[in-house]
Amino acid sequence: MKKVTFLVLSLAALVVVAIAATNIQSDKAPQASSGDAAIKWLSWDEAVKANETVKKKFFIDFYTDWCGWCKRMDKTTFTDPSVVKFINENFHPVKFNAEQKEDIVFQGRTFKWRAGGRNGVHTLAYELLNGRLGYPSYVYLTPEYERILISPGYKPAPDLLKELEFVKDDHYENTTWDEFRKSK
Repeated sequence: MKKVTFLVLSLAALVVVAIAATNIQSDKAPQASSGDAAIKWLSWDEAVKANETVKKKFFIDFYTDWCGWCKRMDKTTFTDPSVVKFINENFHPVKFNAEQKEDIVFQGRTFKWRAGGRNGVHTLAYELLNGRLGYPSYVYLTPEYERILISPGYKPAPDLLKELEFVKDDHYENTTWDEFRKSK
């Protein structure tokens, strides 16, 4: 009798594990095609150098190592095939740890890490985010390094694609982001 009870409990446990695994798989974002499997993230210096040869707008993802929503963006929105393709084709994508300690020299200025807050902040992140230090946050720049938009928070793929379109197609020159978002 003990063997039968053990067998029934074991089978029930296997069924529960199988159901849980199926649910986890269905929560994953669609994966990009093998030709463009991931966003081709660049460092700040790599993006500046790439911009010397190919002028594109910048998409900068400001994140921190402790940010749960940043990790969710990486696992969902930033793996969506449409997002991957759109960003890779139209932007210099920069992944920037807002708490990194490495100095960055840009346009004759040295940007450094400064102590403060949870884990300090890199002064280039502080400047580009206009002091609004919430993560994740995204900054769009022109090829001439002029800020177009600061966009805070987690975004599902459809919302981010709408924002990317707003910037790519220069809609910001004629309308605000809020007006554009409501019209779509």
